[in-house]
Amino acid sequence: MDLIDKATKAYCKLLELLLVALLAVMVVMVFGNVVLRYGFNSGLDFSEELSRFFFIWITFLGAIIAMRQNAHLGLDTLIRVLPRAGKKFCFGLSNALMLGCCVLMFYGTWRQHQINATTMSAVTGIPMIWVYGVGYLASVAMGALIAGNLIKLARGRIGESDLIQVHDSEDDALAHVPA
Repeated sequence: MDLIDKATKAYCKLLELLLVALLAVMVVMVFGNVVLRYGFNSGLDFSEELSRFFFIWITFLGAIIAMRQNAHLGLDTLIRVLPRAGKKFCFGLSNALMLGCCVLMFYGTWRQHQINATTMSAVTGIPMIWVYGVGYLASVAMGALIAGNLIKLARGRIGESDLIQVHDSEDDALAHVPA
């Protein structure tokens, strides 16, 4: 395992810990708010808003983890029957298109940055860039993973099984998750 793979694995472990922390805080806030509302006829106003914001972050961070593990679902019926050259072409094309989407996501987040930085959330009053700024993190992280795939392809260091990045069912996807 080279240095880049070790760094990627460590980064994804850090993201997984952040995901667990966000989900745990979200569960405590929502459960606490339910108890307060039904038991004491009160509640915490910020709980619902922060839970929504955490859910946005969980979604984007989870997408990064799924990208690394090739756990996104897709249709691989055609790719499986192609010869190696066809698989390599489709792999390169799909990764180039995904990289383009990451560039667009980064650009869109950047274009909205000023608006989000000056718009405050209704209850907590935090700048919305703290919510939607996750677009920067997700686009850069996924873009780096995709660029790594393209570099491996260009260097000829990609195995036959790695050329199929999506799988028809969740069971197939989970069977190919790297350790």
